[in-house]
Amino acid sequence: MEIDKMEFNFWMKRIMERFDVLNDQLGVNNKQLSSIDGEQLLDNQDVLQKLKISRRSLQRYRSSGQLPYSTISGKLYYKLSDVNQFVRGSFSNSIEKSAPKSAK
Repeated sequence: MEIDKMEFNFWMKRIMERFDVLNDQLGVNNKQLSSIDGEQLLDNQDVLQKLKISRRSLQRYRSSGQLPYSTISGKLYYKLSDVNQFVRGSFSNSIEKSAPKSAK
């Protein structure tokens, strides 16, 4: 079975158009999933990279209730505002601990 160049190009063009349609659909789904109520969501990997912490540390923050999270279809997500608030809280706690205590 031999396919001439024109027919091959025709089919390749159709396949690529279909890939473009699928890519657009995936992009829309990802945008819907990455934000809820106008709030940007981060997955585990995003939070690990943003905070530069280990998976175990992230799990400890979740378990202790320091970092709120939501589970959607079995995957964990964190609101960007919650992550930023966690960072601010951790930063202020470390400043309070390192502040010199006044002598009596």
